[in-house]
Amino acid sequence: MALAAFVLSGCNAFLDTTPSDRISDKMTWTKQEYVDLYVNNFYEYLSVYGQFGSQQFNGSITEGLTNTFKYGSVSPGSAAGDANDYVFYPEKLQPSGSLLDVWANTYTRIRRINEFLDAMNVHSTFSDEVNTRYEAQARFFRAYLYFQLAKRHTQGTSNGGLILYTDLNMKKDTPLSSAADVWQQIYDDLDFAAKNLPEAWDPANTGRITSYGAYAFMSRAMLYAERWEDAKNAADKVINSGKFSLTADYADAYKGGNSESIIQFAYNGVSGPSHNFDKNYVPYGDYLMAGSDEYGGKGTPTQEMVEYYETKDGKVVDWSEWHGETKNNPPFDQLEPRFHATILYAGASWKGNTILPTEMGTNGRFMQYGAENYANGRTTTGYYLRKLVDESHAMDLITVGGSHTWVEVRLAEVLLNRAEALHRIGGNDAGARADINTVRARVGLPASKIDDTFEAIRHERLIELAYEGHLYWDMRRWKLAHTEYNNYRCHGIKVTGPDFEGKYKWEYVDCDTKDRKFLEKVYVLPIPVGEINNNKAVEQFNEWK
Repeated sequence: MALAAFVLSGCNAFLDTTPSDRISDKMTWTKQEYVDLYVNNFYEYLSVYGQFGSQQFNGSITEGLTNTFKYGSVSPGSAAGDANDYVFYPEKLQPSGSLLDVWANTYTRIRRINEFLDAMNVHSTFSDEVNTRYEAQARFFRAYLYFQLAKRHTQGTSNGGLILYTDLNMKKDTPLSSAADVWQQIYDDLDFAAKNLPEAWDPANTGRITSYGAYAFMSRAMLYAERWEDAKNAADKVINSGKFSLTADYADAYKGGNSESIIQFAYNGVSGPSHNFDKNYVPYGDYLMAGSDEYGGKGTPTQEMVEYYETKDGKVVDWSEWHGETKNNPPFDQLEPRFHATILYAGASWKGNTILPTEMGTNGRFMQYGAENYANGRTTTGYYLRKLVDESHAMDLITVGGSHTWVEVRLAEVLLNRAEALHRIGGNDAGARADINTVRARVGLPASKIDDTFEAIRHERLIELAYEGHLYWDMRRWKLAHTEYNNYRCHGIKVTGPDFEGKYKWEYVDCDTKDRKFLEKVYVLPIPVGEINNNKAVEQFNEWK
């Protein structure tokens, strides 16, 4: 087996994952340090499927398939025109190929975990306690992998499910298990992990999945399964433990290595592993010091996203004046703290400079969508992404990758997971609103004024978890995408000037040029044609026949 080298956890606590050579399964199970290296390979999956990885949407972020984010390129490509292709021409998503498809790679990873568990049963001479702890880690990641498949292939179909493999008896013609059986397998693996992992590891193993990590992820997975009691109970385990707390500053919440982080994967831009998120999304000007402006700004927040934010005192802003042309400055300074931590706007401070994305700007630059094939650092919406981008990353060192930690699950999500579960169970909207308001209180906002509890949950998830990879999948599981993401366009604000009076003009612009669409059948992604051709026991989902 090949042992990958990568770094886990934050706060300068790292696991030594450097392999020395290739060794047999039998030899692996002679020393715990060898097995630890084997297990460490599974932790890489947190990075592969996270926002900094390549497996959610082929290197783009799925917010580009919603009304909150716009990729600036016309030409196809990862973090370029792929997202635009899929929202303008959703019929391009086919069983013969899909940028959202992770079928083959994920099943390969599931097999690796099953091989590990089989080898443990055959070769391990360790105590039952040690074996159980290894099994618990492996089964967490098997559930994590099946979740990636289940959210794609079990939602919204009348005859769907997945092929379940829990051992090495992987017959060629294996039928689909039902969606209910798939979610039960995910639950069983997470339940085993939660009951058999420690609440905390010793310092040498900081960064490994804990019991609370398994429960936290269960609270997410069971929302997709529509098993509300299970989601609520799992969230209770985490919240009631008292082990986690919301960070005082929202801008720290998603940075890892703090009281809010429950599952995370840390990067190291010098020794690796690293990521290209900063490189892809920094504002125009960050690369100029290195003699290049061809990177950054590949995707940017939309005006629609900006208008979702409330004021600092919880009021709704009237944006009608900025839906045309005006010389009055937009009310950016009135918006709540999460806006300022998430979006770079004209007037925002970034690396000691002031963002001003005019057509000839040096710190931010505007380009009308379609004017050129690639954005090359320019924004087509008038905004840039601040959240998840490392402001301390010196982009003149273009060979050094990003070091920003990826936080897979944090406490705010678990609170919002419980809020939704309580609402769905019925009879406890007061409890749901209490969790919502706990999240809001962190940024000084009053209790939500949205009358409908589900709409309050939707709003808080959209704002609190912005650009963390939830919105597109939430809209799919809620079956709202075919109505709210159909026949619409995204917009931005173009700023020009100043004029002789020192004023700027703000102009509402269409940054799509054509309507976006969402096909109802896309709620369930098709079984890849390769599986259909090689597995006689599998039948394509009804929606894709």
